[in-house]
Amino acid sequence: MPNLQNQIILVTGATSGIGKVTATALARMGAQVIILARNAEKADATQREIEAAAGHDRVDVLLADLADQSQVRRVAAEFNARYPRLDVLVNNAGVIFGAQRQVSADGYELGLATNHLGPFLLTALLFDKLRASPAARVVNLASIGYKFAKPNLADIQSEGHYSATRIYSNTKLFNIMFTQELARRLRAHGITNVTTNAVHPGAVASSFGASSGGWLSSLMQLARPLLLSVEKGAETSIYLASAPEVATISGGYFAKQKAEPVKHSFNTSDHARQLWKLSEQLTGTQFLP
Repeated sequence: MPNLQNQIILVTGATSGIGKVTATALARMGAQVIILARNAEKADATQREIEAAAGHDRVDVLLADLADQSQVRRVAAEFNARYPRLDVLVNNAGVIFGAQRQVSADGYELGLATNHLGPFLLTALLFDKLRASPAARVVNLASIGYKFAKPNLADIQSEGHYSATRIYSNTKLFNIMFTQELARRLRAHGITNVTTNAVHPGAVASSFGASSGGWLSSLMQLARPLLLSVEKGAETSIYLASAPEVATISGGYFAKQKAEPVKHSFNTSDHARQLWKLSEQLTGTQFLP
């Protein structure tokens, strides 16, 4: 087990499921862990649980809804004021919404806002703190569901066609493309002390997908006996956040602690650059131009 005694780690979506297991494991390795959550009551309970499991009280809470960009900006400012650096950012939070299209406080389709734009903006706003670490890592939770993606950047808000499962698949592909393009830009800027990788956790037995309706909700119920525990599902996120042997690997997509190729026709360098530029426009930020 790696010793993370001097590490400062931020985990989003850490009050349940894979995020909670990831945050707990990293705290047990000695890291100072900050959990970013939407619900104060759940965050307080999770903080106490992690402290008890880790045997130390270096577990902090930051509150924000990643779908609301004003909250992302506020929480990033809070982090930047309180902490000297960021050694690991685990962009774990991700959701699939219901059968009806919803929009965020900024007027963006809610799945896109939560799963892609929020993590993109958070990473951009915390980038100086990542640069301040001697060896920082960004871990982005993706999914093998990317294989079902059918993105249309001209209708990235899904105003012409809405499907909860399609948006989930699209945003998981966007998570991977963001990871790969971030790695490319880090190399282009000669930044060697920050790495980034994406992870497929596996099919995990959780409440995920229950509210989406349709085939995914039914499939999750039928498949439940065959699904992984959240502990098994978190293993690759924990591995990418802590293992010495992946410290210098960047731009990878990992499943079961092994790198895998990303096979999707939309995943091209041109599309990745277009997605990056569009993400900058939608979040009002510039990041590694």
